[in-house]
Amino acid sequence: MAYETLILGAGAAGMMCATRSGPGTLVIDHAKAPGEKIRISGGGRCNFTNMYASPENYLSQNPHFCKSAMARYTQWDFIELVDRHGIAWHEKTLGQLFCDGSAKQIVAMLVEELKAAGADLWLQTSILSVARTADGFQVEVEREGKRQQLTARNLVIATGGKSIPKMGATGIAYDLARQFDLPLTDTRPALVPFTFSDDRFKPLAGVALPARLSNARTSFDEALLFTHRGLSGPSVLQLSSYWREGEQINANLIPQTPLFDLLRSQRQEAGRKDLTTELARHLPGRLVDFLAPELGLKGRLADQSDAALRDLCDRLENWSLTPSGSEGYRTAEVTLGGIDTDALSSKTMEAKTVPGLYAIGEAVDVTGWLGGYNFQWAWASGVAAGSAIAARR
Repeated sequence: MAYETLILGAGAAGMMCATRSGPGTLVIDHAKAPGEKIRISGGGRCNFTNMYASPENYLSQNPHFCKSAMARYTQWDFIELVDRHGIAWHEKTLGQLFCDGSAKQIVAMLVEELKAAGADLWLQTSILSVARTADGFQVEVEREGKRQQLTARNLVIATGGKSIPKMGATGIAYDLARQFDLPLTDTRPALVPFTFSDDRFKPLAGVALPARLSNARTSFDEALLFTHRGLSGPSVLQLSSYWREGEQINANLIPQTPLFDLLRSQRQEAGRKDLTTELARHLPGRLVDFLAPELGLKGRLADQSDAALRDLCDRLENWSLTPSGSEGYRTAEVTLGGIDTDALSSKTMEAKTVPGLYAIGEAVDVTGWLGGYNFQWAWASGVAAGSAIAARR
């Protein structure tokens, strides 16, 4: 069967590409339903973009690569599409936009849009082989127990990364890149919880608080969550993209609290209070109990000198930790790294050395922060490739 364009992957980027690439487009995916990562994102409500999305919110060996696509298809363009489909949404925090209803609304919108554009969608379709031909590409697939040969002038790699393998994620994007001699950057789990081999935080599982997590390169002020295996929460997930094995991280447990002044004031007004009792007014009680032996938290407020209070606050602002690792691709929201952007056109997402071959979304070495940024890259890169394909007809 002959097509103008074959898109491998019915995720956010692949479906978005199909809405722009024109008739004669076929999207194929091995899953039973399209947009599975969309469906589970944002607690089932899909954090579909961020009001503040800009190139500064992305990691890549070439930080300039994403600028072209993102300038030509912005968060406001996607919001307009969502509004046009009558999908109600709200801003949660830090510019994060979620559906009021269900993430399935975003999936349904994309399916409706790609079909309106003349594209077809095949699910439960396995890719057996991909080859280059004189006129484009040949892809052998298995569908409904039968093998079929598909040909196309254009081929789009939109198969994502390795994150969340239980959703069917594989490294096929990287296998295809190697097959066509496209260079790869190192890949690793990103937006992922930290683990500690000694299970030291098991007693604190479920405790959360605002915190500033930092390393030598950056810092994030968001919630910190203790888990049975280590640390999670938005601040940890954000920092994980900038962390490498063996590196130390710092946790400021009182980033917005003038604790020294508060403790000194209370020392005057209620000096007979236990120090731990007063600290539990500003930090979770279980965390205070956990830190008490390490920080020597004992005695009454009246027993604490200014120097002792200052030392306590300094230690709460600079709690040094060294994770043993991360939870890996099993829970990572995205894959950091991928197909090297040097091999692609930033305007069209087409491979420079393989005409008609495109790579978009998470498969490419462009990784966004937590908070809707990765979806915005999927929309923008998908539109860039789809529009370029349509323009070449």
